[in-house]
Amino acid sequence: MPELPEVETTVRGLARFLDGQRIERVQVNRPDLRFPFPDGLGQALTGAVVTGLSRRAKYGLIHMDRGATFIFHLGMSGRWRIDPVTDEKHDHLLIETAAHRFALNDARRFGYVDLVDTAALDGWPAFAAMGPEPLGDGLTAEHLARALAGRKQAIKLLLLDQRVVAGLGNIYVCEALFRAGISPLKAGGAVSRASLSRLVPAIREVLLQSIADGGSTLRDYARPDGQLGYFATRFAVYGREGEPCQSGDGGTIRRIVQGGRSTWYCAVCQH
Repeated sequence: MPELPEVETTVRGLARFLDGQRIERVQVNRPDLRFPFPDGLGQALTGAVVTGLSRRAKYGLIHMDRGATFIFHLGMSGRWRIDPVTDEKHDHLLIETAAHRFALNDARRFGYVDLVDTAALDGWPAFAAMGPEPLGDGLTAEHLARALAGRKQAIKLLLLDQRVVAGLGNIYVCEALFRAGISPLKAGGAVSRASLSRLVPAIREVLLQSIADGGSTLRDYARPDGQLGYFATRFAVYGREGEPCQSGDGGTIRRIVQGGRSTWYCAVCQH
């Protein structure tokens, strides 16, 4: 599944060609993805001018001058193709401006889109209960201390809870916990303030590095320009079961399952 850096990379790629442009034509090639396309989507988008693009957690946002925002989630395999040379079977939504063509391609159809009044974005159900953005000012050691106080659940699982932090996924939680030296097994309420003070910058660093690298190319993900992200070459723990820890502590990367998800970590340097 494309995670936050992949969505951020996608939004930035789209913005280069779509920001400030008028949408001339919309073509919907099927009635639904994971959920039905909004009624009247083509009519609502056609003629609108894109006033900006942004991201909330793992959602991309395309804002328009009509007071509406087009929201997209890439699901498991979704991606935008810019100026595709040929149409592909799984190009389910096409948006055209005077200069460019954008195809939302989703082979597995776990993605979805919605159209929401911009003024009501914060109240959109998926956003209303979300915690702070990991790259925003709202994510602090103090916020985490409050959110984790008294919690017995493992810190790894709590960081995946969108109510605690918005947009963190499995890859980047594993990598951030490693950088901060925190065991993924430790109860959230037992993580010290000093450890949380290391964790917040570790989260930001791993996300920003991945964004700079164009994301982590896993399975179907590619940037809108078709290029592959290469942050996967920097993984310290994710997917490295049985390999030596890069910190040189003599540890070996282990894999366990937490909440149905794989977790990779070094038991020597993560306490």
